[in-house]
Amino acid sequence: MKKVVTLLVAIAGAALFFSCGGNGGSNAGAAKGYQFGEEKTFHSDDLVTYTMSFSDASWYPKVDTWESEGVFKKIQDKTNVHLELTSYDSGDYNQKINLAINSGNAAYIIPKVYSEDQYVAGGGVIAVSDYTQYMPNFTAFVKKYNMEPDLDTIRQNDGKFYRLPGMHQAALQDYTIMVREDIFEAAGINIREEEKNWTWERLHDILVQVKQYMVSKGMCKDSDYIWSDLWCGTSGKGSGGNLLKLMSTSYNCLSGWAIEGSNGGIKWDASKKQFYSSSISDDFKKFITVANSFVKDGLLDPESFTQEDDVANNKFFNGTTVIKSTNRSTMSNDIASVEKILGAGNFKIYVTAYPSGTTKNLAETSRLECGVMISQKAKDELGEDGLIKLMRFVDWMFYSKEAYTLTKWGVEGETWQYVDVNGMKVKKLLPGYKCGGLGIGGGDDDVDIRLKWGYACGNYFYGHSTAESTDNFTPEVQDLYARYGKYKTVATVDPKAKPTEDQRETMNLIAVPLTDNINTWTLNFVTGKKDINNDWDAYVKSCKDLKIDEIVKMTNDIYAAQK
Repeated sequence: MKKVVTLLVAIAGAALFFSCGGNGGSNAGAAKGYQFGEEKTFHSDDLVTYTMSFSDASWYPKVDTWESEGVFKKIQDKTNVHLELTSYDSGDYNQKINLAINSGNAAYIIPKVYSEDQYVAGGGVIAVSDYTQYMPNFTAFVKKYNMEPDLDTIRQNDGKFYRLPGMHQAALQDYTIMVREDIFEAAGINIREEEKNWTWERLHDILVQVKQYMVSKGMCKDSDYIWSDLWCGTSGKGSGGNLLKLMSTSYNCLSGWAIEGSNGGIKWDASKKQFYSSSISDDFKKFITVANSFVKDGLLDPESFTQEDDVANNKFFNGTTVIKSTNRSTMSNDIASVEKILGAGNFKIYVTAYPSGTTKNLAETSRLECGVMISQKAKDELGEDGLIKLMRFVDWMFYSKEAYTLTKWGVEGETWQYVDVNGMKVKKLLPGYKCGGLGIGGGDDDVDIRLKWGYACGNYFYGHSTAESTDNFTPEVQDLYARYGKYKTVATVDPKAKPTEDQRETMNLIAVPLTDNINTWTLNFVTGKKDINNDWDAYVKSCKDLKIDEIVKMTNDIYAAQK
């Protein structure tokens, strides 16, 4: 049955306080030197320092004011917890935390983790599910929105999970594409009608028509590309990133960001009730053929898969290109950047529901997203009682409404305020402020609260109820989600095989070089360095030589044994 994306509005439940042993009590934690509880501010009687790794994005790099007067100072003011940060460039964040975990030097708190599978076997991170009983905000959300089936998808063979995920009340698609609607219209394309039922193949034909128009008007040369994309070069981590994720999931396979942690593109075949590798499937061949057509026909710049994100953005902002990826956090800023260069009234931009392939499914299927791991080092150095205290702080920071609002918007009365909109209380930035992380633009002299103080940074706010996760949505974004509901569907989440630690280690030894091989071949196919028809058999053989059949068999055997 077709599942339509919906936006639900939720109100958090009544306050519930837990003692250190997990029992109720209004003086929760007092005997241990700290206060905590559901929707109660965590506060340590004594100043405590916890180490935390930090994924530092080049497009909004951390600066000193984040710690001296911004988000981390505000967290300390409220909780008496000092966060000692170890920053890694976001482009190699996974590699750096992996090295730190394996060497025993990881930070206590490790956020921004999309897949924990590779870290479990080595024992460098704890089974956080052993401690959720001490996390009142986490457990209240799980109960209220029936998150247990979702959490089951990240449990390992031992029945435990090792990542505290961001939890959503409902799945929300974030990334999509925006186009220069004025140029599309001039070329005879009604993009608002096209998006209702379009495919990637149709987008290809549309872009051919648009480019022909642009060449005829002297807006570009025939040798120029009219699409140069971001989030698939350096930030794409060598896999094609966002763009190949969107395209591949449209063809029922995994590529780009979506292949991470999938053991080589493993998917579930519901009709056969077994796992297979989507990376050598007919769907995958169709996907790379369509992706390559954009490059082969001079539409998509192949340098998209190696360049920095700023390069792609600047080309779109100055009118050199007419299409690029965007998301709800950046689209308002993207439009403001175009206006700054081209001038108000000299362009029209439209954010589309991106095309379909063989399915109309959105790329996002799960209500879970990236989350937080806790290192074994934290347990070793803090002891059991100290670890429980840490977990209660983590519970407040990542799962309370208070911390969510603080880390996303800042302090009420300092950076934002409530305003009345049609009888509803709505958060709004105060005059003089803007925020790229919230998709809220402003003037050149306005202060970006993310750039200056670190609010709305992707390291520490994700998940929560739909009402909270959409509280910054502009009317344009709300309209986009309404169109998602009309034109797209949500796929069923695949079941998961849960290997033992030994099995996980064996699978990782296969999966890492296999996935690297798949990513290399994929980019070569998409950019035209390899011919899909002539080299397909060689690609499949390379995957088989790297034991793709073995890892598929292991996955099916493990799944069969756990039923």
